[in-house]
Amino acid sequence: MALRKKARKTRTGIGRTGAAAKRKAAPGRTAEAATPRGQAGVIVKDSQRASPQGARKVGDVDRAETIEVTLTLRGPKLPTADELGARTFSTKSFSARFGASPRDVDKVSQVLRELGLKIVGVSPYTRSMRVSGSIAAMEAVFHPDLAMYKTKDQPSFRDREGTYKVPAPLHGIITAVLGFGERRVAQRKPARVKKKVAHPNSPFTPADIESHYHFPPGDAAGQTIAIAEFGGGYFTSDLTDYCRKFNRPAPKVKTVSIDKVPIRNRAQIARLPVNAKSELDNTGEVMMDVQIVAGLCPGAKLSVYFAKDSQKGWVDLLDQVIREKPAALSISWGAAEDSSGWSKAARNALNDRLNVAAALGITVACAAGDDGSGDMQNTKGAHVDFPSSSPFVLAVGGTMITRKDKKFIEQVWHVGKGRRVNGRGGATGGGVSMLYERPKWQDVSIKSVNKKSIDGRVVPDITALAGPPMYDLVFDGDDDFGGGTSASAPVLAALIARIYALLPKNKRRRFLTPLLYRKSPQGTPMGHLVCRDITIGHNTSIPFPGRGYKATKGFDAVSGWGTPIGKSLLLALT
Repeated sequence: MALRKKARKTRTGIGRTGAAAKRKAAPGRTAEAATPRGQAGVIVKDSQRASPQGARKVGDVDRAETIEVTLTLRGPKLPTADELGARTFSTKSFSARFGASPRDVDKVSQVLRELGLKIVGVSPYTRSMRVSGSIAAMEAVFHPDLAMYKTKDQPSFRDREGTYKVPAPLHGIITAVLGFGERRVAQRKPARVKKKVAHPNSPFTPADIESHYHFPPGDAAGQTIAIAEFGGGYFTSDLTDYCRKFNRPAPKVKTVSIDKVPIRNRAQIARLPVNAKSELDNTGEVMMDVQIVAGLCPGAKLSVYFAKDSQKGWVDLLDQVIREKPAALSISWGAAEDSSGWSKAARNALNDRLNVAAALGITVACAAGDDGSGDMQNTKGAHVDFPSSSPFVLAVGGTMITRKDKKFIEQVWHVGKGRRVNGRGGATGGGVSMLYERPKWQDVSIKSVNKKSIDGRVVPDITALAGPPMYDLVFDGDDDFGGGTSASAPVLAALIARIYALLPKNKRRRFLTPLLYRKSPQGTPMGHLVCRDITIGHNTSIPFPGRGYKATKGFDAVSGWGTPIGKSLLLALT
């Protein structure tokens, strides 16, 4: 956008019997510590996780190290996407109806404390509990198969494979345990260049965005916009220079560290022992998000959340954002929904929190991906990006502007072979989910290009500029230009905040996505009335999968309803 009573661990898989069970306990880990009496544990459903792709084991974990994990607890069944629709709840009413029960919270706390773990924090309405302890204690309680790994991009990280367990008294109460591993689960390929892209039209400034997408007047005063970041840092001077460059007031910006402290200048990045270039690229992406939102919503409060790109980092970030209840959250990170980076339990935990956000009226604008129908997977099947494939978000695709017969035409973003390679090429993500069923309110008919596909959620819902002529930015004190659906998502988050600032209070906090599919009194879907149709282009990635989706008249799986007409959307919501 990513888990025995007497059997001891090996590093070879799930089963541990025979000779493997007779091996000596690792140093610092006694047999008694590994298998506390009466706590053989029960495997958690959907906790299976494959070994990290392209990784090799380089050693054992330090069992004296203290780590923190985040638990997901059971609760009443959350409203489905159809049951929810555009309905919203107050935090108090939602917590009372759908939150984790005090009884479950007390039981989990008691059992885990008795087993030597510490309860760090509880969020009943997101059903989260954060727990800390030594790795040795965590292994004794949850039985994950942990080791240290190495990849080209991650020189040393802790991770797990197989399943994990929970103590028998907590079976069914704990539905996920996140934080054993540090594997990166998402991706974001930089779409920034240091010099202006050769194009007959100029890169978009804030005024260009406002004009092109018919933003309503105002500066989003009184609104809060959240931005999720899973890498990079934050350069205050770049935002100051950007706002000065376009004669825009600088908004109030708060950086929030979830489990990652943002780097503040290039010198800090240069001193990093590894991945300095990657962190510099990611910082440019962070600043693109912030600058796009800041230029369009200078009167709003911006909260930029920094978390590690791990399953736990994603869930913890959403927990914190939900507590703040912004008008919108922009997420420009993701990975193929069937990527091995996610365990099913973790993906379910993340989707449940997106469900909570939607129920509370927070629209999460998610980039649909920058690698076309392949979505960074080299297989014969087409893929869609998660979390944009969740039915609880607003999935945002990408366009580009071309010139034909002396006229500028906005069409589906597709450059080169549609693949994002070394920061070049790329195409909008989009297609039909293989994992999430299409909500009934998404009353459209798009056939998957994959065989034996479910009638899945169709991505994206809406689209905005991602390719040429790109966006006019500032990075590291110099002029910079960027794009990708990473840029499209913050444009929509900013538009939502601008609109909400002009709406009566009782009409502001609504999950926007289902409203785009709702029929007007004349029988026309609102998306058709508030968007400009994109009818040219496709998102096929070459060579894999070699097929994709095409733009058509009306709704399609590469541009959704099209690009927003902001003033029309304001009128429709009013």
